[in-house]
Amino acid sequence: MLQAAGRQIAKRHRAAQRPHGRQSVKKLMGHGENVNSIEVESPKLFDRMARRFNVDYAFYQTGPDKYLLFFKAGQADAITACFESYSRKLLGKSKSSRIPIRERLKRAADQLAKEKPKTKERAKEVVREER
Repeated sequence: MLQAAGRQIAKRHRAAQRPHGRQSVKKLMGHGENVNSIEVESPKLFDRMARRFNVDYAFYQTGPDKYLLFFKAGQADAITACFESYSRKLLGKSKSSRIPIRERLKRAADQLAKEKPKTKERAKEVVREER
């Protein structure tokens, strides 16, 4: 009986707590604070950055590979710092000096096609018959 009451109290306590980190737009709006938004391309990369800054945010997909990032107006400074590190990381990925394997294979195939194919000369050998 006492354990059941303890579990019920703990359940109510968890329900009363506000969620932190990534959440749905509905839950974020339910916090009762002003919300701002920014357009983001890669939510997965932003997730990694946002975990370090301990901010509350939500994504809303507006189109293919286009998302709106909603965040609390009170956490604008933390989001700005997070967005700065996100954009630095995103730009670093695009400037990568590593050429993708598929592109290297296409270049090699084009180069082979440009080169002349080797032609083999076939000559009949004279066969001697010894009798």
